[in-house]
Amino acid sequence: MLKLLKELTAADGVSGFEAPIRHLIAEKCRPYADEMHVDTMGNLVVFKKGKKHNAPKLMIAAHMDEVGFLITKIEDTGVLRFQEAGGINPRVALGRRVLIGANHVPGVTGLKAYHLMTPEEEKKTPSIAQMYIDIGAESKEEAAKLVKLGDPVVFDSDFVRFGEGKRRIKAKAIDDRIGCTQMIKLMEKDLPMDVTFVFTVQEEVGLRGAKAAAFNLAPDIALILEGTTSADMPGVDDAKKVTLVGGGCVIGCVDTGTIYDRKLFECLRDLADEAGIPWQIKNYIAGGTDAAVIQRSRAGVRVANISTPVRMLHAASTVADKTDMENGLKLAELFINAIAAGKVK
Repeated sequence: MLKLLKELTAADGVSGFEAPIRHLIAEKCRPYADEMHVDTMGNLVVFKKGKKHNAPKLMIAAHMDEVGFLITKIEDTGVLRFQEAGGINPRVALGRRVLIGANHVPGVTGLKAYHLMTPEEEKKTPSIAQMYIDIGAESKEEAAKLVKLGDPVVFDSDFVRFGEGKRRIKAKAIDDRIGCTQMIKLMEKDLPMDVTFVFTVQEEVGLRGAKAAAFNLAPDIALILEGTTSADMPGVDDAKKVTLVGGGCVIGCVDTGTIYDRKLFECLRDLADEAGIPWQIKNYIAGGTDAAVIQRSRAGVRVANISTPVRMLHAASTVADKTDMENGLKLAELFINAIAAGKVK
């Protein structure tokens, strides 16, 4: 699973520019798909037949887009101005290596020199609009040969395993390439029922792809696989740590966008307990998932969620735990089996 995750996190997929990651995921899914297509929004929809064809219609979703930036201006000096695509705190954007456009033009984000700042400026977090990207160009004309207005920008961040047993993973876009990885691994199995897997687009800018996909598919039940906020760091009150990295997969109960179907939550909880799978819920309500729009589609959809805790979410170096990822995958498989067996009420 980690080899696959490494490949997926390395691919580009800023919200609205998901073609590179979609192409890679499609190649990984093709050997297992009975049907596969890209819808109007750009979602990759993969149907796999199972042993049972009359079970409730199940949709499993994970978003393939990542937060990033867009080039908005080329200055006369050759530096680039940019704006964020998705929720990125300006504090994590400064002094970062980035890659621009399809040709991966390397650059570094910057700000005017510290010794030129006024006392008032020193006290404030700079905005994205005050920053620039240096690509080594010395003029607008030189920069324009390498970069175009509207080009997407991704963080340049290596995949690294570290810590005891190398359980911890550092990479960009673990949110939500981990969910995409888990879905591909589920496809590799002999499924007990038909399942439609949806790799959604534009989640980071308003859950846009999932809304269209859910309306089109009209599922009875949807399981969303996500990477979720962890704030288990020094200086954070225990009550606000949201989730704990290494503390088990997260079963969705409530977040800022969704109160998850109670019966499905109880089913996931009981399945985890019976299998000895460590799990947790959010102890502080924060974040959201594609479930918010899927739940409200048409006459309503029953939604459930399994997430992986991720530190430094929406930054260049996000961190997650291997065992949390693996346990989330195990629980998702048990959930599919329970639906196929008619144990989900």
